[in-house]
Amino acid sequence: MFKPYLLTSTLATATLAAVLSLSGCGTPPTDLDYSLKHHSSTGRFVVEMVPPAQGPAVGQIHSWTLKLANTDGAPVTHARIAVDGGMPQHGHGLPTKPRVTRELASGTYLIEGMKFSMTGWWDLRLDIDADGARDKAVFNVVMAGDGLKRP
Repeated sequence: MFKPYLLTSTLATATLAAVLSLSGCGTPPTDLDYSLKHHSSTGRFVVEMVPPAQGPAVGQIHSWTLKLANTDGAPVTHARIAVDGGMPQHGHGLPTKPRVTRELASGTYLIEGMKFSMTGWWDLRLDIDADGARDKAVFNVVMAGDGLKRP
């Protein structure tokens, strides 16, 4: 037997779910800092994230370079750096587990295993342990259909 109230209730629930799921997909906040070089949270380090020269494309695994210096500009060597991130508006993390694999030169580190699985605003969070201190740095990036939007 057909029950119209059940169909109406199901459609209303589905519509509400769709609206709520899309509400986090809006444009990023207008006051975000998109610079790829700035001080760490407490100001102890100067951190620069260097994306690949070409791309990266959505869905492509790629590498970034991280440059770490003290406030006087001297390279910080032998740092331990954890990499995390995600899409703040979606509430999920990165689809991979990127990590620093080696120090390429004094204060320059290679981050491998980066991947952005969709377009939109992503944050990259670094936990830095170096020179007897711990600090954090956060970088905001936006992926477009044709790749990383450059500042």
